[in-house]
Amino acid sequence: MVNAGTSRAPRAAKRRGRRHDEHSGEHSNEHNRARAWLARWDWLVRHPFALWGVFAFVHVFVALLCIFGPGWPLGDVETVYRSWAVAAESGAYRVGIDTEFVYPIVAFIPVVLPLAFGPVWYPLAWLGLVTVLDAAAFACLVGRRDSLRRVLAAWWWLGFLLLLGPIALARIDSVTVPLVIMALLWLRTRPLWGTALLTVATWVKVWPAAIIAALFVASKHRWQMLAAAAGTSALIVALALILGSGWNVFSFVTEQTGRGIQIESPVSLLWLWQAAVGVDGAFVYYDKQILTYQVTGAGVDVAAAVMTPLLVLAALAVVLLGWRAARAGASFSALFPPLVLALVVTFIAFNKVGSPQFIGWLAAPVILGLVMRGPAWRAPALLVAVAAGLTQIIYPYLYNWLLATDPTMLVVLSLRNLLEFVILAWAVIELWTMKSPALNPELSNRTLKE
Repeated sequence: MVNAGTSRAPRAAKRRGRRHDEHSGEHSNEHNRARAWLARWDWLVRHPFALWGVFAFVHVFVALLCIFGPGWPLGDVETVYRSWAVAAESGAYRVGIDTEFVYPIVAFIPVVLPLAFGPVWYPLAWLGLVTVLDAAAFACLVGRRDSLRRVLAAWWWLGFLLLLGPIALARIDSVTVPLVIMALLWLRTRPLWGTALLTVATWVKVWPAAIIAALFVASKHRWQMLAAAAGTSALIVALALILGSGWNVFSFVTEQTGRGIQIESPVSLLWLWQAAVGVDGAFVYYDKQILTYQVTGAGVDVAAAVMTPLLVLAALAVVLLGWRAARAGASFSALFPPLVLALVVTFIAFNKVGSPQFIGWLAAPVILGLVMRGPAWRAPALLVAVAAGLTQIIYPYLYNWLLATDPTMLVVLSLRNLLEFVILAWAVIELWTMKSPALNPELSNRTLKE
């Protein structure tokens, strides 16, 4: 007599095998359909006229939104940046050299360059400068059109710029994003130059420091790259000192420490919702010194003081998680993209500032992930694109609704900020579950072609 348990076991195994085969077949069919679609439209997807034609359309369209769209998206460019540039040209003062500066010293260069065309044309010259930088990064990305991953990443970036809207071109952050994209693409073939460019971008706006930290954790050549970053920083500081900056070259550090809670940051929602329901003492106000809208209410000063240390601790936790994966033998191509994404999102989600242009930073890690990991990065690419679209709704078009703490707009802002933590969770899970290639045959056998 055959034991009933032993007879059922093979049948159960066969059923599981059939289900696995059906699932694998569905996945294979889906993959084949995607490849067939790409093959049908491959000539158009890769064609330089299509790529550069859409690039031109996107930048002209977004520039027109900057100029003629509602909400005055060029406000910072026309009032703040131009006033700094005019002051420098007139000999009154040079921000970062003669006076303190809210940004690192290299930001002074893109601020003054558009003034070469005169104060009247300054806003258009600014948009032209950002477009030229985007074009340089786009050329680096699509220069090898034989790489489908690069081409698809380029198309994703164009869609992202449309979704993000005017803020993608109209802030100092718009200068750093293409620099970071170029640096990330150079790391594979020109690692020292890529690190140097990342460092220059960090001296325009601090956020690329997150990528330098990820590079130190993930790269086997970490000390050479750290030396390149330190050498580039030393050269920048030396030039600033020669120009007479003194301690003003480091003033961007102290300028940020006294800031309050800006209304777009995730933590601000605690007081925005209180203001919306009429809690006494909770409201939005304009800080004339920082030139931004902030929240006030019970406990806001404590939160403002705690947020920067909390950001540092969160970033340190992500670095340790990346270090754990590196010690476990994770390859650079597997570890670096999610670590970059996790650190950059941490700089946004735990930041007490939370300006809308911060979402633009996410273009760089997503492009990196799409180039190095391909379809495995569809989820974060989609999440970041949705966050960009929600950001454009908030700023510049309906920003007055947010200032009035309209509940509908607070829901939109809450969803956008929640997405930041969802993206962070995705990246952290990727880091936590990362294995050595030797323990993960699928990863070790997968090609990493760009």
